[in-house]
Amino acid sequence: MGEPGSLVRGDRAGGRSWCLRRVGMNAEWLLLEDGDEVTVGRGFGVTYQLVSKICPLMISRNHCVLKQNAEGQWTIMDNKSLNGVWLNRERLEPLEVYSIRKGDHIQLGVPLENKENAEYEYEVIEEDWERIYPCLAPKNDHIIGKNKGLRTKRKFSLDELEGLGAEGPSNLKCKISKVSCEPGQPVKSSGKSEVASHPPEYLDPKLTSLEPSEKTTGAHVSPGPVEVVELQQKKQKKTSNPSASQSSLDLFRVTMSRILKLKTQMQEKQVAVLNVKKQTQEGNSKMIVKMEQELQDLQSQLCAEQAQQQARVEQLEKTFQEEEQHLQGLEKEQGEEDLKQQLAQALQEHQALMEELNRSKKDFEAILQAKNKELEQTKEEKEKVQAQKEEVLSHMNDVLENELQCIICSEYFIEAVTLNCAHSFCSYCINEWMKRKIECPICRKDIKSKTHSLVLDNCINKMVDNLSSEVKERRIVLIRERKDIPPGTSYCGRPPV
Repeated sequence: MGEPGSLVRGDRAGGRSWCLRRVGMNAEWLLLEDGDEVTVGRGFGVTYQLVSKICPLMISRNHCVLKQNAEGQWTIMDNKSLNGVWLNRERLEPLEVYSIRKGDHIQLGVPLENKENAEYEYEVIEEDWERIYPCLAPKNDHIIGKNKGLRTKRKFSLDELEGLGAEGPSNLKCKISKVSCEPGQPVKSSGKSEVASHPPEYLDPKLTSLEPSEKTTGAHVSPGPVEVVELQQKKQKKTSNPSASQSSLDLFRVTMSRILKLKTQMQEKQVAVLNVKKQTQEGNSKMIVKMEQELQDLQSQLCAEQAQQQARVEQLEKTFQEEEQHLQGLEKEQGEEDLKQQLAQALQEHQALMEELNRSKKDFEAILQAKNKELEQTKEEKEKVQAQKEEVLSHMNDVLENELQCIICSEYFIEAVTLNCAHSFCSYCINEWMKRKIECPICRKDIKSKTHSLVLDNCINKMVDNLSSEVKERRIVLIRERKDIPPGTSYCGRPPV
């Protein structure tokens, strides 16, 4: 890999830069320069041109775009590529911007059938500039400029070569060497005008763009692109007419075979020219010129074949796109059918759910009715208990009013005393009564003895505690009046000790 022409080694010394490191290789790394938009594809107007030697159509003309967002973070966008962009093994949506971070895995295109990994796989890294610089790939604009300059150097006419023949064998040999040798391979001349050895694999960069890999050339002259394989697999399931694509693919393979043959012939001619140069220092200029002319004719023919092949590739790509759109339409129709089935299934599930809800509603209503019955029964029992309680209270009031009231003051007993005749009265009331008469107010028997009834007092006090506050207050007032207790002093109704 050549040195990147747009970068100066000293400009970034000591700094760190972001780049896409090609997995498994110490070359062809893609530099991400701050503030610049980086485009990748096989076309001529991109920052880095990737031309696949295995499958020419694997990388689209403008495959993807990398740039920084407003926060300075690097992002990647799939520019509607045919074979897609994959970030951490997940395919990106076209024209959607995704952030990338250090350590992310980026894949351009898909692996072929007999490969586990894609041809172009990268890892996002941030390294020192001295570590990155030797591994960087050249930018596309410098490759184009270099190729243009080198192609112009090969354009020598037959008249110029014949004119140079009169100047002397040394000048003629020098010019012929420049014409016959490939661009970028300098001719070393010593005192004896030795011609540098020329490996036949150094050809025009345009030839290598469509050259298949030696490892894959076998029964097929050129492997078809992954798009063809995917579309053919889809068509075997759904399509209607694969004849047009198959004929275009066969024509593509035939043309690739012709290009390979022309390339082989060019290599043989180049080897022959170099052999002639090595054998004779002065040589036969006419023979060399003739061979050079044949080589130029082969190059012209090869360029024409390449142009035709490019047109066929574009037509094939257009056909593939149309068929892919057709397949998408079929998939959409199939999706609508699936959606209808899903809706019908959802409707059935909804109906089943409604039936289950109705059954649950009936069960719940039955449970609710049973609970209401239990509640009514409980309410009736509560009412019965309340009635019984009221009856007991009424009976207790009757007892209090009839049996526990003093007939003299008509109040509940206060310090009850029982006479020898077994009748009970308030201690105060019976004492006041005995000042006038010493006989029982009820039976008129003589009063011979009085006995305090503590049990009766305690029973009355406890029963009064459950009565209203008005009855309690009235009882306290009566006790104070009879005992001359000053207001504000608490008294519970019990006799003083």
